[in-house]
Amino acid sequence: MHLKQDIGQATAIFLESKMALKTVLKQIEELDIHYIRFEFSDMYGIARSRVISARHFREKCKGLNLPLLHFAMDPRGKEADQAPYTESSGYPDGVWFPDLESFRVIPWCPHTAEILIEPTFNHKPLMCFPRYIARKQLEKLTDFGYSLQSTNEYEFYVVDRETKVPLTDDTSVSSTIRNYANPEWIEDLLSYLPYMGVDVEMCDTKKGPGQMQVTYKSEFGIRAADNAHVFKTAVKEIAQRRGYTASFMSKPWTNQADSAGHFCHSLWDSEGQRNLLFNPKNPSGLSDIGQHWMAGILIHAPAISILMAPTVNCLRRYKKFNFTTTNTTWGIDNRTCALRVKVNGEKGTYLENRMGASGGNPYLCMAAVVAAGIDGIQRKLPLPDKVTGSAFDEANVPPGTVNLPANMEEAITAFMSDGVIRDAFGVEFRNAFLALKRHEMKCEAEAEEEGDKEWERNMFFKYL
Repeated sequence: MHLKQDIGQATAIFLESKMALKTVLKQIEELDIHYIRFEFSDMYGIARSRVISARHFREKCKGLNLPLLHFAMDPRGKEADQAPYTESSGYPDGVWFPDLESFRVIPWCPHTAEILIEPTFNHKPLMCFPRYIARKQLEKLTDFGYSLQSTNEYEFYVVDRETKVPLTDDTSVSSTIRNYANPEWIEDLLSYLPYMGVDVEMCDTKKGPGQMQVTYKSEFGIRAADNAHVFKTAVKEIAQRRGYTASFMSKPWTNQADSAGHFCHSLWDSEGQRNLLFNPKNPSGLSDIGQHWMAGILIHAPAISILMAPTVNCLRRYKKFNFTTTNTTWGIDNRTCALRVKVNGEKGTYLENRMGASGGNPYLCMAAVVAAGIDGIQRKLPLPDKVTGSAFDEANVPPGTVNLPANMEEAITAFMSDGVIRDAFGVEFRNAFLALKRHEMKCEAEAEEEGDKEWERNMFFKYL
């Protein structure tokens, strides 16, 4: 549903198509579905849901009441001070409606499916909702005649649920015997995900003990972020079935590798037929539009860091010599830069934005990159010189290159100082999101005062 349409013309988001509802109802009957999870992604990207009996599905499609307090809670469910939709406003409900096209059967849960839902408040979209914001930016991109193809590359840790011992105990990256430390777990992971519409490409182990990565095919539009949401939740549920905890917390241990959430994407025409990043006539292989898009991302990189690495823990990734970017640079197949460019012809050229952390929200990540890229195209911003060699070596970095924020206070300042990004996300989002970020800073200060070394793992490990 186009966000510019008058929401008063429809009582439910995405329900204007009766055929879509009939199709879902037919699937429910034919596949013997008894329960449907009405699910959404909160500010942290954590899946939250209510399970609805199938016999009540049609009724709940007309609107499901759920508290908006979910947008004021940290991963543990603790309420942030000064957040909207809390006690001061009476803890109101939103009315939530399903996106019928997001209906998916959950293969490891008998007779169960899920559908993604979106909130309204006082008959209007709740514009602090991350999925709304991503759709709004994609709509703007469509208005310019472009479309986005993307995927999120996530790393994560797997530990025994009871003992907390990692699945593997060494750092031998991609070793075959390490990849198969538990063949049954791998079999479940790689066989279940495609049934959820997540087209897995590969799976291997990473540098940290128990650290893994699974990549899957890209998609156009909002479905790419939906796939990322479904992927993260599925990994956690499948691990739980095997007696493990899978965590997308970005930096669980200070002395081990952090987990990235790279945002790989390419810019296409509105029909998704022509890759607009590529131009073989330019020495770099990049088109003028592609260079403007990249320049926009780089000039707004400090501001969008809080959206791509959105917790105090995520921001600890931005350190030199850590396979993580620290500044606003780009390079051809260069993993030390913020933007790693892969020039692989018209169909295969894409950008790997390495600012993302695994603990991030895929909808916020997508919206941030699109808002920054559009501004680059609109203003025809020039692309800085590329980095050849290590971007950690200042001798290789172009003059005027800016460092990324090193902590939450700096990240908030960068976000609020950038009018383009600040306005793209809107007042409602800022009020809710920044209340949570200040809440994290408060928790961090209290933990330091009390000498609590475990507060971050207690806050983030289980649910992120």
